[in-house]
Amino acid sequence: MNRIVASLFLASCLGLSSWAQSAPAPAAHGEKAPSPALPSQGTISGFLHYTFGYDPDITWKISSVKPAMGMAEVTVILAKGGQQQISKFLVTPDGEHVVAGDVIPFGAKPFESARRLLAERAHGPSRGPASAPVTVVEFSDFQCPHCKNAQPKIEKILADHPEVHFVFQNFPLESHDWARKAAHYAECVGHVNHDAFFKFVHETFEQQANITASTADEKLTAIADGSGVKGAEIAACAALPQTDTAVENSYKLGQAADVSSTPTVFINGRKIQNLVEVPDEIIGQFIQFFAKDGKAGGK
Repeated sequence: MNRIVASLFLASCLGLSSWAQSAPAPAAHGEKAPSPALPSQGTISGFLHYTFGYDPDITWKISSVKPAMGMAEVTVILAKGGQQQISKFLVTPDGEHVVAGDVIPFGAKPFESARRLLAERAHGPSRGPASAPVTVVEFSDFQCPHCKNAQPKIEKILADHPEVHFVFQNFPLESHDWARKAAHYAECVGHVNHDAFFKFVHETFEQQANITASTADEKLTAIADGSGVKGAEIAACAALPQTDTAVENSYKLGQAADVSSTPTVFINGRKIQNLVEVPDEIIGQFIQFFAKDGKAGGK
């Protein structure tokens, strides 16, 4: 997404928050900690209005409000210039402050929960040996410019590390007017032929700038034809309700894994959001580390 929106959100919220707030007292042994009072939609809307109202190009939608870590977790969808960011912040128990930024998993094996979740539910088109000790899962949006920019990086990772297992998952953003349709086409191509699927991915990103909501069916059908499958059959499949259900399930998996922007990549559960900005050497070190960890029984 437009990182201006993301940075504005982070800077604005951090300017209003402080980690100096005391945590709620732990519940006595055997007692369940009380759930925090959740802020109302009106309060959240007011906060967002006074945080972003100065810029008429920034819009927002409240996605969810739920208890988390003794506080209230608010998820909002921010959009600007046709791009979208899913952002989360925590409201302190007193309802007076916000804690913003990434909440990073903690524990002896901090990425294991995400790794297991993706191992069980990430069943998109794949490359590389399924039994590999390292699995790379990408959540992507065909209309997202950052996803297009990340595609050469993904290809390089797979060329440099053919021993890894790679899985592609659709995560079309709501603010993109043809991304979900492209996800439908990709879902159908993937069911027919995995090799054709990755050709479809590459070519759709290559033609991204020339695709619009009004031309998407025509363009995507032609891309499917050029990828080695029958475009007309793919178009018919893309219109089926079960195809939309499959895409929605992939999107919900991303939400469960705390995907907040595209592209988001997981290496054995470790989340990487700014893939293009991570040096190839570091990616290689991650893969080597998790490969050794998996062989040593850490997986």
